[in-house]
Amino acid sequence: MSLTQLRYFVAVAEEGSVSGAARRCFVSQPPMSRQLRALEDELSTRLFERTPKGMVLSAAGERLLGHARSILSLVAAAPAVVRDPV
Repeated sequence: MSLTQLRYFVAVAEEGSVSGAARRCFVSQPPMSRQLRALEDELSTRLFERTPKGMVLSAAGERLLGHARSILSLVAAAPAVVRDPV
């Protein structure tokens, strides 16, 4: 599981579509879809239900979303932690 995969996962969850998430992440749809598929394969579960109106989180996706947001938040905070003395 990579940080890129988690970023894409959160973006799709929040946007409700791969196309919207791809625009938000400044990447084209095919690489984003491949990364999401790879993440689902690694976790051996579907994270999204694909519907005609877009992408909806599955139960497993709902469980992962909070963890993914926490991980990305901790990574984003790391540079400040290193720079600021205790």
